[in-house]
Amino acid sequence: MLVLVSEAIWDFDLEAALKEISEQRREQALKFKFELGQRLCVLAYQLLKQGLREEYGIMENPVFEYNEHGKPSIVGHPEICFNLSHCKEAVVCAVSDKPVGIDVESIREYRDSLVHYTMNDEEIQEIESSEHPASAFIRLWTMKEATMKLIGTGISNDMKSVIDIHTYKYTTVDRQRYIYTVCE
Repeated sequence: MLVLVSEAIWDFDLEAALKEISEQRREQALKFKFELGQRLCVLAYQLLKQGLREEYGIMENPVFEYNEHGKPSIVGHPEICFNLSHCKEAVVCAVSDKPVGIDVESIREYRDSLVHYTMNDEEIQEIESSEHPASAFIRLWTMKEATMKLIGTGISNDMKSVIDIHTYKYTTVDRQRYIYTVCE
């Protein structure tokens, strides 16, 4: 598995980059109202292209098809699994020959109502006893979202029961301003 991370959100020529990606992805990027969203969408695709080049020697722009929950796959390459995520600080991409999910989130203000809505009692205890509750919450949130992205169901209404450390392997990286988790 290859995991690529970039914080270079403002370090590229957006107009030039839009010309180097697939028409499908360009249309997706341009649907974002603000430039930040466009840049994140383009950069995620650029990381995927880099991963496909490095891992599989694929040079052409990938075209996506989507399952009923919106999980993308690459047309013509069912053997390649990937997942993308972004937040305002970073963009991440995981490429693998096995199903994979990845999520990145900015560390933000701790909101008790969101914690109680999305976390089970054990997770709430872990968060509340942590020295850094906001980071503990984001770590668990990224684990949950990466899991849902791996299994292809999207965000579920029952976030409390998502993490299964006995079924999935999690790798979590804390970069101070953001946290990302890979689930495989």
